[in-house]
Amino acid sequence: MVNPVAVIGVDVGTSSSKGVLVALDGTILATAVREHDVARPAPGQVEMDAPVWWDEAVSLIRELTSAQPVAVGAVGVSGMGPCVVVADEAGKPLRPAVLYGIDTRAGAQIARLTADLGGADAIRQRCGSALSTQAAGPKLAWLAEHEPQVMDQARLFFQPASWLGWKLTGAYYLDHHSASQCTPMYDPTALDWHEPWARLVAPDLTLPPLCWPGDVVGTVTTQAAAETGLPSGIPVIAGTIDAWSEAISVGAHRVGDLMLMYGTTMFLVNTVAAARTAPTLWGTVGALPGTHNLAGGMATSGAITRWLGDLFGTRDYPRLLELASAAGPGADGLLMLPYFAGERTPVADPDARGVIAGLTVSHTRGDLYRAALEATAFGVRHNVEALQAAGSTVSRVVAVGGGAQGRLWTQIVSDVTGLPQEVPAQTVGASLGAAYFAAAAVAPVEIDRWNPIVDTVTPDPSLRATYDDLYSLYLELYPATADVAHRLAAHQHRTSA
Repeated sequence: MVNPVAVIGVDVGTSSSKGVLVALDGTILATAVREHDVARPAPGQVEMDAPVWWDEAVSLIRELTSAQPVAVGAVGVSGMGPCVVVADEAGKPLRPAVLYGIDTRAGAQIARLTADLGGADAIRQRCGSALSTQAAGPKLAWLAEHEPQVMDQARLFFQPASWLGWKLTGAYYLDHHSASQCTPMYDPTALDWHEPWARLVAPDLTLPPLCWPGDVVGTVTTQAAAETGLPSGIPVIAGTIDAWSEAISVGAHRVGDLMLMYGTTMFLVNTVAAARTAPTLWGTVGALPGTHNLAGGMATSGAITRWLGDLFGTRDYPRLLELASAAGPGADGLLMLPYFAGERTPVADPDARGVIAGLTVSHTRGDLYRAALEATAFGVRHNVEALQAAGSTVSRVVAVGGGAQGRLWTQIVSDVTGLPQEVPAQTVGASLGAAYFAAAAVAPVEIDRWNPIVDTVTPDPSLRATYDDLYSLYLELYPATADVAHRLAAHQHRTSA
């Protein structure tokens, strides 16, 4: 009897790696997760060892393929990003990966490069985004300045998805979307590296050849087959950054679509009709050829709820959600700024800090947990308003990610923003998007058939006035506390030096 053909998608995230085994008709046959932690060697620095990603991918693939008697036809990959992994000419990482915008170490390099390249507007016009903590280029510049012995040996650089692709196939590449977040190294109009600026940032690195996320970059090598148990010779697709893979997984890639990713961080990807830029957002090429995005991302969201769970001594999140629901809108007069790791968009302040205002001795765990959920919702509204101010249209919102699986969080976001959210049958996330790309490489497939919309979260109009009032206070709280937060951040930097 011939085993049915299936595909595998593997995604490396901030707090876990996930794998999914999917039949060609979209049926999910098995899922697997490997949790991990990031390293924080100093305030503002967030790292992880790239070899861990491969070890987890091997473990996930072996678990998935043992779950069902299938013939694996292709493999897809995705991962958090933009991250920076520098490696020698043999592809051996020389230090831990520097992670995406939650790593804020390169402030001085951002300022210097911005001045050297003619200012933020000039960079934005060339690259789609101004330099920020999200950009990969300044992090390479930071390594050159602070770890020259590492960069003297560095010849290649990877992001999580391309690292997995390298380990599976031996191919050195980067997808266009990931490259478009390597500001100031990539030109989204030319769809190529901008050599003068790329060489300024990374003069000794071999710039990887570029491809699109769904392109086949190679086949599973004999060595990778021996490690993973996969058949050698099956195709591997390029993959891309996780948020864009998640958008693909729910079909949110049409003009006006907004993918809202509920994860360790909150991410928003809006598909626009033509290339568009905004001072406080990220303009990128899309995951599909010919598409363009305007995107934003918060530095923390699920990370705060996890932190609170650890403080409370429990990770019984369903119980915490029950307590938050009982607390009611407004969390009994608590208001939180969710800037616990600085903030990315639209604040763009790596030295912002978390604030909990209104605390009294009568507040409960449920109040604090509710305030955290509401804080992320206010952050989403702030980003949506920035998108709209930049001329974007938000006509459809699709929720995805682990946090979308519980109704309370998505309901709060809809109540705060006034926007309905469509919820698909599967909120597995980026690994499903990677699997879809893999399936498309071997068979005709449609994501709307793979992952149809099954629910819509609608805002409660009776809460609009309450949340409008709280949102106005939220917007006041950051400027009112920023000076103190910055001085405290400076103290944290000094004490860790």
